[in-house]
Amino acid sequence: MMKRMIQLIGLVFGGFLGAQMYGSFNGGVSWAESTTGLMQHSGSYYMNVGIGALCGAAAATVLAGPILKWMRQGAERVSAIPTGELIAGGIGLLSGLLLSALVYPVLSGLSGVGLFIPLALTLFLGYAGMRIGLNKREEVAEQVKALFERRGGAIRVEEESSYEEHKILDTSVIIDGRIADICKTGFIEGTLVIPEFVLEELQHIADSSDLLKRNRGRRGLDILNKIQKELDVKVLIYEGDSEEGEVDSKLVKLAKVLHGKVVTNDFNLNKVCELQGVSVLNINDLANAVKPVVLPGEEIVVQVIKDGKEHGQGVAYLDDGTMIVVEGGRDYIGTTMEVLVTSVLQTSAGRMIFAKPKLLEKAL
Repeated sequence: MMKRMIQLIGLVFGGFLGAQMYGSFNGGVSWAESTTGLMQHSGSYYMNVGIGALCGAAAATVLAGPILKWMRQGAERVSAIPTGELIAGGIGLLSGLLLSALVYPVLSGLSGVGLFIPLALTLFLGYAGMRIGLNKREEVAEQVKALFERRGGAIRVEEESSYEEHKILDTSVIIDGRIADICKTGFIEGTLVIPEFVLEELQHIADSSDLLKRNRGRRGLDILNKIQKELDVKVLIYEGDSEEGEVDSKLVKLAKVLHGKVVTNDFNLNKVCELQGVSVLNINDLANAVKPVVLPGEEIVVQVIKDGKEHGQGVAYLDDGTMIVVEGGRDYIGTTMEVLVTSVLQTSAGRMIFAKPKLLEKAL
């Protein structure tokens, strides 16, 4: 195929030379002028063109072998060149050719021997650009690398901005119900993932013969229905087939697969997630974080409603459900009184405040 193309090029180029020779011997008629009226030329013109074409085809046939061999060797040498040098040389060559294209209109009016000046200038500028590109290959490589890094960085930023983190709900946090209120306020971002095995556990609890369990299971299903239909939050029901095992272990494995966070209020699951390096969002921790801060030494008004575990203790509760253990408060059950906070105990399971009646402090 390549040999045929070389012969065709030789044929056309030979005909062009034959026409040029005819023009030079007949008053300097150019190729463009000789082709404006092909039917008006004498037989000698066509004979020159034909002889030139035959000579060109013959020369191309003789030179086709060496030319093909040279092209194969050139391709092998080019393939052996490192990619960095090849890119740098190509950029330099392209720059030289573009420069020659800009200069060409100035030299296009030349005639005679001057016709070869644009060709020579193109070859010179192309070669010079290629050599400059090869000499500056390290700088060119750094510039190209920086360009791709900027584009890659922009793509990564766009991907990160569109990335939505998965929040995987466990059974306890669904039954608890506070997750719906948190989603309503907009503090939960990303996609809520509800695994199929969690739904199965909820359905099993809802079908339990125990009245308390049955009500808890139905409450959990109602909460999920509310989140899906009433709240502006994305919900994904994960239907992946999971291995046999406990629900907690399945949640941990799923969180690792999805690179998400487990949302729970189960103290034990919280610890398991921390041990296995899985991010966890504990609803109890969130509730404790937004509770009013009570410091030792502050005075608060509470109503003692029952006795405590230790002798003489009374128990009261704040409006948010925080337990207050009042030392010596057993004698004040059923009354509202001022107490002085002595210490605060904070855990993932909740918060407990220890206090003593202010009356006893005044008496001392």
